[in-house]
Amino acid sequence: MRCPYCHHLDSKVVDSRPTEEGASIRRRRECIACGRRFTTYEQIEVTPMTVKKKSGGIDVFDRNKILKGLIKSCEKRPVTLESMEALVDDIEATLQSKMVKQITSEEIGEMILERLKDLDEVAYVRFASVYRRFQDIDSFLKELEELKARDEKSR
Repeated sequence: MRCPYCHHLDSKVVDSRPTEEGASIRRRRECIACGRRFTTYEQIEVTPMTVKKKSGGIDVFDRNKILKGLIKSCEKRPVTLESMEALVDDIEATLQSKMVKQITSEEIGEMILERLKDLDEVAYVRFASVYRRFQDIDSFLKELEELKARDEKSR
C-alpha cells in the first residue's frame, strides 16, 4: 500500500478490525520509510449484476424492486417485512453465488414464485397473476389448481 505522505510502496499493518457494519475491514498501517501512520479500508469488490427484461431492455439488479413487488403481493397478509426481506436476501445471495453478470427477469420471477409458495399461498397467487399476466379466469384457475395439487402432494 502506497504511503499517502512519502509515496513509499511498502507499509506494515499495525491494527486490523471489521467496521461496525461488517462490510469492510479498517486497517491502521505504518509506512516503512517515513514511519507515519494512515488508515485504509478493505472491502469486497462486487460486480454489478444486470437484468435482461422481457422487453429486451437491460437494468441494473435492484433488490428494492423485488421487495416492492413482495410488499404489494403480501399486502393485508400475515407476512412480516422481515420474512420478505429474508426472501430477497436469499434470492440475492443465490444470484451472487451463481457468479453471473446477467440474469433474466423471468429467472428472478420464477425464483420469487418458488419461495412465495412456501411463504404465503395468497401472496403467491397475487404475484403470479401480475408476473404471468393472467388474461382471463381460466389462467387464474389453472394456477390455483396447480398450487392445490402441489399442496396435496406435500401432505
